[in-house]
Amino acid sequence: MRHLNDSKHRNISMMMDLYELTMANGYYLTGNGDKKVAFDVFYRHNPENGGFSIFAGLEQVLEYLEDMHFDPEDIEYLRSLNLFDEGFLNYLSDFKFHGDIYAFPEGTIMYPGEPILTVVGNLIETQMIETEVLAQINHQSLIATKARRIVRAAGSRPVSDFGARRAHNNDAAIYGARASYIGGVVGTATVAAGQYFNLPVGGTMAHSWVMYYNDELESFREFARLYPDNCILLIDTYDVLKSGLPNAIKVFEEMKANGVKSKNYGIRIDSGDLAYLTKKVRKALDAAGFSDAKIVISNSLDEYTITSILSQGGQVNSFGVGERMITSKTDPVFGAVYKMCAVDENGEMMPRIKVSEVIEKVTNPGLKEVYRIYDENGRATAELIAKKGEDINVDGPDEFIDTDRPWKVRHFQKCTAKKLQKLMMKDGKRTSEPQNVKDIAAFVKEQLSTEIWEEEQRFENPHKHFMDMTPDYYKMKMSMLSKEV
Repeated sequence: MRHLNDSKHRNISMMMDLYELTMANGYYLTGNGDKKVAFDVFYRHNPENGGFSIFAGLEQVLEYLEDMHFDPEDIEYLRSLNLFDEGFLNYLSDFKFHGDIYAFPEGTIMYPGEPILTVVGNLIETQMIETEVLAQINHQSLIATKARRIVRAAGSRPVSDFGARRAHNNDAAIYGARASYIGGVVGTATVAAGQYFNLPVGGTMAHSWVMYYNDELESFREFARLYPDNCILLIDTYDVLKSGLPNAIKVFEEMKANGVKSKNYGIRIDSGDLAYLTKKVRKALDAAGFSDAKIVISNSLDEYTITSILSQGGQVNSFGVGERMITSKTDPVFGAVYKMCAVDENGEMMPRIKVSEVIEKVTNPGLKEVYRIYDENGRATAELIAKKGEDINVDGPDEFIDTDRPWKVRHFQKCTAKKLQKLMMKDGKRTSEPQNVKDIAAFVKEQLSTEIWEEEQRFENPHKHFMDMTPDYYKMKMSMLSKEV
């Protein structure tokens, strides 16, 4: 399968902020470049005050790291900036990423404050990858999470991605289609995304098709002749109820009279009062004997407009969602960050912490494990952060600290735990084959239907997922804070 950042297509290794290179150059000159360190990727808020987010973009991170290199023209450009030591530029000319990546499996339901990805490697390598790692994870996690909200609002009705022309650029359209599929849409109108990621592609017709012909009925007849098995007619070019709908019904009657049995037929509306119009259209189609004709709507849809349309009795079979999903228009920034958490000192990875007067910006130090705790019915009740290698017991009397209410001691009874981070890359090489995006989407759906509480999935005032720490980990963090303040 062809990849967007295939080395034969383009090299995106220079996708980084300048300060990453100046710091890497500094580490090289001070002899600290080979120092082993660890960085965590985490985020602080769920978009739109939701109850969870979806981890997406890992595959593109791993592709980037596998192929990361600097071409001669890259080295010449950097030399022209007069910022970098010649020895450092020679180092870059033979660069390859040799680090380890621990991460949640792509598609994992995730929560604020937990390390969704950890990089362990030397200072130079770990520093230079920050921007691209965040760019991929921030973008795709945002769109996947938005898509899931929209799909939830639509209920059993399928949602398709129609967003390419409103996306911020080509990559945003194509990777956004991938992320939307992970979030639960059934397909995309973006052909390149279908090619790259083997996504189902589909579409209807354009207003320009109708406008080209002398009259609307002629345009519908010709489209039905050419595409009888995908005959979704766009009826709002002129007037939905006075022109588009009567002409569509006439074409359906002609198809029926000629013995044409369409696998997929109906109408699409792209403007107007969609709740009102779909009710009128459904009534007319049923009265004409076309109760199986589909009604597809589009036009600036999101979870809020879809919920409103359906609550008003709108008659819709499927949705085409564009700009508000591909840009996550109502909350367009995800906000994952990349922070150092440990540094090697005499062979031992010692914790590092960032302290801030803003409590949410205080980081969780050190190498750590994240466990998802399940009750006896298999529902996820909490996340548990522990020191890396720490023994835990969630089926007994062991105490755990609620980070929102540290004075409240928690006990897990009859629970099980699953370690969330897995080794995805060792010494710069993948530990497993790339995942199929359809399997990732199925993983998301399975978690939400069997593991994640309905109370966390509601749009308004969702239940907050518990974030706990083991006493040893919490004590270590508090000890570090007391020394820094």
